[in-house]
Amino acid sequence: MKRFVLPALLLLTACGTPQENCISGATRDMRVVDRLIAESERNLERGYAYETVTRTRTVWRPCEFGGRPGTPEARPRMCLDDEDFTEQRVVAIDLNAEAAKLASLKAKRASQAKAAGPAIKACRAQYPE
Repeated sequence: MKRFVLPALLLLTACGTPQENCISGATRDMRVVDRLIAESERNLERGYAYETVTRTRTVWRPCEFGGRPGTPEARPRMCLDDEDFTEQRVVAIDLNAEAAKLASLKAKRASQAKAAGPAIKACRAQYPE
């Protein structure tokens, strides 16, 4: 019984209060812009960016059993199968364009913060803690 209590409590605390959920919903776009700002700042610091690429490779996998079940010939056979994987590549960036993008994102973040102010106040009024 004890092993079920702790995960249940952790699950309930991870959900947050109604006020936190309301504020989180009102500031969702701001968090996305914050992540983009951080990524752009890292790109400018490095001088290059990373690009995630999905590639495919062929691998051997057990796919079927030969012979009748229960006989010595009932061994798994190997078949070729395609497997997708992702990797990160370094790509060159235009540093001036990246700096302009960062400035634009920061301006967007400021306007989002101003617009989210009344929504946050409404959440605090509707769900006082």
